[in-house]
Amino acid sequence: MLIEKPTRLLLAGLSLLLSASAWADFSASPEEARGIAKEAYLYGFPVVEMYKTLYTQAVDKPGSNFKAPFNQIGNTARVFTPKDTAFVTPNSDTPYSFVWMDLRSEPMVLTLPSIAEGRYYSVQLIDLYTQNFAYLGTRSTGNKGGHFMIAGPDWNGQQPLNIDRLVRSETNIAYALYRTQLFDEKDLGKVKKIQNGYKVQTLSRYLGQPAPAAAPKIEWPKPTANMSDSPELFRYLNFMLGFAPAQDVEKDLLARFAKIGIVAGQPFDLKALSTEQRKALEDGIADGKAEFATFKKDKVDTHQVPSGDLFGTRDHLKNNYLYRYAGANMGIFGNSTDEAAYMGYFVDSTGKPVNGARHSYTLHFAKDALPPADAFWSLTMYDGKSKLLVANHMKRYLINSHMLPTLKRDADGGLTLYVQHSEPVKDKKSNWLPAPPGPFYAVLRIYLPKPEVGNGQWALPPLTPVN
Repeated sequence: MLIEKPTRLLLAGLSLLLSASAWADFSASPEEARGIAKEAYLYGFPVVEMYKTLYTQAVDKPGSNFKAPFNQIGNTARVFTPKDTAFVTPNSDTPYSFVWMDLRSEPMVLTLPSIAEGRYYSVQLIDLYTQNFAYLGTRSTGNKGGHFMIAGPDWNGQQPLNIDRLVRSETNIAYALYRTQLFDEKDLGKVKKIQNGYKVQTLSRYLGQPAPAAAPKIEWPKPTANMSDSPELFRYLNFMLGFAPAQDVEKDLLARFAKIGIVAGQPFDLKALSTEQRKALEDGIADGKAEFATFKKDKVDTHQVPSGDLFGTRDHLKNNYLYRYAGANMGIFGNSTDEAAYMGYFVDSTGKPVNGARHSYTLHFAKDALPPADAFWSLTMYDGKSKLLVANHMKRYLINSHMLPTLKRDADGGLTLYVQHSEPVKDKKSNWLPAPPGPFYAVLRIYLPKPEVGNGQWALPPLTPVN
């Protein structure tokens, strides 16, 4: 159909007016926008990275990493391998179970079975900011099991008498990430039985009562390739913030973000931005990445800032958004410091980045100086580029404390591990952790760390290059 020229001009003018109206809140100058974009990038990156996992595990049913729909549990009755790509730096000691909870209409009740003493398990409760707001399991609630209710910020009901604990989430969507210790391949049947005992129900179903009115259907935006590394991030951040009521402590910050169009639940249309505005956002993101790179090199790689500072509750993190960003970037969904200690080997004893194409390495634990754990410890290998587990013909992705009877001790009773790409000679093979032929990093995890880990009485041994 032909449109007369005056009509076309009118429609074009109306389109521009609507666009200008939609972006009337982009009031920051380019210089100010760059600074705000840096803050918003560091603030929003964990939220958007979490959305990637949410979409993969609970929305994208045809996908290879799909686990279960919302408010249902998905069990993985095996440890993670290099084929698992839903999130970076996973552990490969504890088969995972996954529950994405939609708490808008009513709470969820998580029922845990009784588990034999001596087996570690945990349920990590994570809000949309990647903050660990609570734990269930061996350390926090014991191995006796029970019924635990998770409620969102808008729920005002009464806690039922037969609920062992009520836990509050500050966001209306939350994640329950279960870890169940697996001792060896022969133990897999017992782990499956435990996982089958994990039950998830809405509160109304648990009580046998009529369900409340359903919350509005959510139209989940499909992830894009560059959603975490470009201004596209702000579109997903706006979407996710719609499920996260503003906290009083952040209202001034969010008002500042609004100057570049970051508003909870509102659209963020990059096409409506001028070239100058878009460049300001891109430069701000680059500034954020640069600040993290310096922080990682100077503070994290040198262990001046321990992993325990990067994961935890909002109060524990003290709204340090660079720390929260670092945790999500290097190992999203990492445990809080009381649950596990993480110690990363990103550089060797000389301060140089570790690389399996350039060196072989040794890691020596002196006699009686193995990692102090009330549960267990493990050293896991990751590819430096993909941040995923490293494929190798032995299918060995870690060395852990349960393997100690099969490892060869030094003459003095110490333990030396061989971290390298090439297979070592036979008498060292039992202690070999295969590395890729290129950049890598290894993470030492200590589950239920003893006090000497936190107070410095136990020293992390260095990764030493072999000449």
